[in-house]
Amino acid sequence: MKNKIYNIILEENIIGTTELEKADASMGIVFGKINFINIKSGFDFFKEYCENRKIEFEYYPEDKLILTRYIPNLKIVNEEKTEITGMGNCINGMDNDIFEINIEGIPYPFYEEEFPTHVEEYKKQF
Repeated sequence: MKNKIYNIILEENIIGTTELEKADASMGIVFGKINFINIKSGFDFFKEYCENRKIEFEYYPEDKLILTRYIPNLKIVNEEKTEITGMGNCINGMDNDIFEINIEGIPYPFYEEEFPTHVEEYKKQF
């Protein structure tokens, strides 16, 4: 089965895509690698964005590593334009490695409907 592609939208601009390929189904969490669109440095982009909007974050300039907290105006939408919402989101990563987006606390039954593979993999553990 082909993975779904989700658009990552910040203030109405698509900044990247993700497959939300990883999960903790018991906690309603999904996360995945960000494939940026027209952004050369995720570190520089998010550092400037968070500083300008007084959004809490941590960063380590020597490694170009950034760890964000909840980012208002950040949306993740599926191919049908349905927003994937939960209790929060964050973006973490390093320029010379990967950036990931994390959405926490997605409610059921929506989680199970949107991410049946993650739920199935979780149930197989028992």
